[in-house]
Amino acid sequence: MEQLYTVNQLAEELGITPRALRFYEVKGLLAPNRVGNNRVYTKRDRARLKLILRGKRLGFSLAEIREYLDLYNVDGGVEQQKNLLKRVQTRLKDLAQQREDLEATVGELKEIEDQVTTLLAQRKAAKES
Repeated sequence: MEQLYTVNQLAEELGITPRALRFYEVKGLLAPNRVGNNRVYTKRDRARLKLILRGKRLGFSLAEIREYLDLYNVDGGVEQQKNLLKRVQTRLKDLAQQREDLEATVGELKEIEDQVTTLLAQRKAAKES
């Protein structure tokens, strides 16, 4: 018999809230089975949720994650892997640009900090003279 997870079990195991699980269901990323009135998740659902969470952590949108998951069901992986590669390369490029932008911003802020610190030190020294 296949192992099934309840909402609370799966949420706790993956460190998310039951509400987050419901959100992913509403968005069509998960479709749990029902046992009576209770939603239950299979190992496949668990793996799918782990992919969703990983995609979110890496900065992909829910639409991109859905497209990736949908491709997985279509051809067993080839198109999915090509799509993933393209998206990963795009994400890496975007992150590299963000890193450059952040480094430039940090550099500018450090210059301002140095200028203001020097100015304040000069004013303090002038008052003490």
